[in-house]
Amino acid sequence: MIAEIAVASIGIALLVFAILANQRWLDRHFLPSWFLPHHLYVLIESSVRVGMATVGVSLALFVRAPVGRVVTSAPAHVVLSAVAATLAFGASELVLRRVHLRAAEWQLPDEEPRRRGDPRLGWTFVPARTGHNTIGGRAIDYSFDSAGYRVRRVDEPVDPERPTILFTGESVMLGEGLTWEESIPAQVGAMLGMQSANLAVHGFSSDQAYLRLQMELPRFRRPVAVVSLFMVALFGRNLDDDRPHLGPGLVWLPAEQHGRLASLAALLVPYRTDETVERGVTMTRAVLRATVDLARARGADALIVAPQFGRVEQAEQVLRRRILDETGLPYVWVEIDAGWRLPWDRHPNARAARAIATAVADRLRAR
Repeated sequence: MIAEIAVASIGIALLVFAILANQRWLDRHFLPSWFLPHHLYVLIESSVRVGMATVGVSLALFVRAPVGRVVTSAPAHVVLSAVAATLAFGASELVLRRVHLRAAEWQLPDEEPRRRGDPRLGWTFVPARTGHNTIGGRAIDYSFDSAGYRVRRVDEPVDPERPTILFTGESVMLGEGLTWEESIPAQVGAMLGMQSANLAVHGFSSDQAYLRLQMELPRFRRPVAVVSLFMVALFGRNLDDDRPHLGPGLVWLPAEQHGRLASLAALLVPYRTDETVERGVTMTRAVLRATVDLARARGADALIVAPQFGRVEQAEQVLRRRILDETGLPYVWVEIDAGWRLPWDRHPNARAARAIATAVADRLRAR
């Protein structure tokens, strides 16, 4: 009877959760994804809900009695199976601890452009080298000067003595899958006839981008503007703590170590609590405000570019309003056709990068 009650309770719990976890709840706890379009995200979530409801009904109505008979007829086997499962989880954790794990956004060590560890930022690009990658059927060169900024060629470094527009962000701002000439910073520089410095690094969150700007901005004698990137689809990255990150009050904190199985579960099921999301919203607002203040303190203009691919979903609208609109931050909203992406890749293609660069150049020119 105890076994049947336990199995039935699990089944009822699964059924209740499947009913209560409506789309509004899911959008609040499973944030917009860069890798999956919203309609596919909804399809996966709906399929999981149906599966949980089906399993719940099966456990409550059909499976509980056979389980009860098994427990009654062979209790020792049940106990041994539970012990074996517990030991298996423990052994898996110990084995996985022997594997060197990087932050979630830097799992492939040999991916181009090549990265290296950094004690304060987590990672940066290997400077003074050119890496090669094939994306969307095109061979792309990624060249970095001695400071780790993306440039046309290694022997054409950024000159910190010249008037410069600095760009911070991650792979979108870097120009993933695009030539240097097609990247947003290069195009804005060409439109305004001014040197650009591309400080963006693959996989960076908003706080990492700010920390790098904080380190690099003092090198420039005549900064004209600082252009930062914020995308709602990448907001979830700001909540990660498996890398150096900024806590309340923008206090720097080292990477936190989590259990390997727990990290794997979080990667497969990226559930976020309300508290975690609220903390992320507060931190992101503070980081973007600090970025603007840092630029203005050096006499430079400040602008946040916020690209949006395709339709704006309700969850995205809420986050954008809370982070950008309610804080009065200077930003330019750029709506881009959902199809303007690289083949077999989610990053913007040259046409989308051109649209973003044009919006940024127009706003800076107007100022």
